[in-house]
Amino acid sequence: MKAVAKARFIHQSPRKVRQVLDVVRGKQVEQAMNTLHFMPKKAARVIEKTIHSAVANAVNREGSKVNADNLFIETAFCDEGPRSRRFKARAMGRVNIRRRRSSHLTIIVADKEAKN
Repeated sequence: MKAVAKARFIHQSPRKVRQVLDVVRGKQVEQAMNTLHFMPKKAARVIEKTIHSAVANAVNREGSKVNADNLFIETAFCDEGPRSRRFKARAMGRVNIRRRRSSHLTIIVADKEAKN
């Protein structure tokens, strides 16, 4: 049994989000939540919320059949979202473009017994 949760338009670059995702990918949900809770990265809070949402989706979909302790993070990936463009004034009347990157986060949790 699988459950999906998505967080879209995160105001952080995909590279920074992927660094945190690599730490928790494939772990049990409880272990991943503990790791993320004490990690001093901005992306850790967003990933923690998304994992919590995926667990809630799994429990609500299947009801009492699913035990939240048996869930693990099967797939976690981050795609690039739209870039917003900001302009900064430079010398001699010129301008520089600053690209503010955003991300789309997808987390899929699955039951351990369903995998075997």
